[in-house]
Amino acid sequence: MFDMRPVGYLVGLMVMAMGLTMALPLLVDIAEGREHWPVFAESMIVTCITGGLVALACKNSMGQGLSIQQAFLLTTLVWVALPLFGALPFMLGETKLGFIDAFFEAMSGVTTTGATMIAGLDDLPKGLLLWRGILQWLGGLGIVIVALVFLPEMRVGGMQFFRAEGFDTFGKALPRTLDISKGVLNVYLGLTAVCTLTFLILGMGAFDATVHALTTVSTGGFSSYDESFGRFPGAPQYACVLFMILASLPFVRMMQGVHGNIGPLFQDTQVRTYLRWLGYAFLLVAGYDLVMNGRITEESLRERLFNVVSIFSGTGFGDGDVTAWGNFPFVVLIVVGAIGGCTGSTGCSIKIFRYQLMLRALGQQARRIFNPSSVMILRHEGRKVEDEVLQSVMLLFTMYILSLGIFSVALELTGLSFIESVTGAWTAIFNVGPAFGASVGPTGSLLAFPDGAKALMILAMLMGRLEILAVIVLILPSFWRP
Repeated sequence: MFDMRPVGYLVGLMVMAMGLTMALPLLVDIAEGREHWPVFAESMIVTCITGGLVALACKNSMGQGLSIQQAFLLTTLVWVALPLFGALPFMLGETKLGFIDAFFEAMSGVTTTGATMIAGLDDLPKGLLLWRGILQWLGGLGIVIVALVFLPEMRVGGMQFFRAEGFDTFGKALPRTLDISKGVLNVYLGLTAVCTLTFLILGMGAFDATVHALTTVSTGGFSSYDESFGRFPGAPQYACVLFMILASLPFVRMMQGVHGNIGPLFQDTQVRTYLRWLGYAFLLVAGYDLVMNGRITEESLRERLFNVVSIFSGTGFGDGDVTAWGNFPFVVLIVVGAIGGCTGSTGCSIKIFRYQLMLRALGQQARRIFNPSSVMILRHEGRKVEDEVLQSVMLLFTMYILSLGIFSVALELTGLSFIESVTGAWTAIFNVGPAFGASVGPTGSLLAFPDGAKALMILAMLMGRLEILAVIVLILPSFWRP
């Protein structure tokens, strides 16, 4: 019989831990003096008590570790439970969102998607704005841990290629999950601190620097202003570009760099490919601007660089109206949003590593047509890629594309236009952030979407962040058989 208690124990602890973080926006609201702090006091009490009681009820169930079924269930339940409780401040606070809208906002935060139900951010209590940033920061850290620890062991989408024993870190393999978690946490904290300090030096206020550092390093994209990062033109945008790129690189490689071994970061083919493709995308949109207008300004270059990096990394910050660039640049942005950052980063989407394997496999297959008797072995960074890894990568890619099509059709059936349906499915399944169309508010708010569309996007955000298969497998009866 399947034992739910170990899963319940860990989920309860995580919910309780998230409840404790509500003390931070509570203190900010007290300092601001807007009498909004009781919202976080109530939310924190409910969240901590519920999580604590669940953990206490399941405390004696922990044995030698989680089974594969328990690991899959834990991974999905955490990303459902945290948004459920994270939605409380949006329901009780000044936003007064209904359940579906509040759950959407929290799910978008925890999955670091960045789509929002809220307009009028400039006038919200600072506690709520900070809470949005905290949700994304927690989600960004969580997905890196999941990508490095759980998904490799669950053999999802080729992630078994990155099992812990395969990490050549500090000259030896990381022996325990705890080592990976500690190392990633240290890098994540350090990157957040440096990003905050950089924003402060470049003229942002302490609160804005903190919130935007949380949502930049997590590649989440929530801002404390309706005009998003367009509020901070110039040097802060260039700094944000740098940190969005850093957050999209493999955290294991950055762990090596922190310990004085920076070489592997630049030798990693995934990193080099990401930076190269990023450069290609920027040159395409900037070149199109130059050809169409006969001239290009620093402001135009900065706007295109910022938006390309923001969408490629899955951060979703905005600066200006990208639909006004023309059809070709818009298609480029849609494509790069479906690529995403590096494996083991906070970046979104399918990931560079999987595209590398698919392209190499296609090239190998093409060569085999002309040399049918030759023996070819697919390798990635000198390591042989097993057929099982390649098959799971191909399956995941297929599932992403199928999901994009299915959710696009389903969203259109709710009454959305074609462009709203396609970009809504795109932004949700790839966790990018922005959507486009007549129903999208001038601030990017999706509040005008039908409730059915919002529910579909919530499911798509969850599936996309957990790499689809980790969610779908839970509904297969064969998976639960002993």
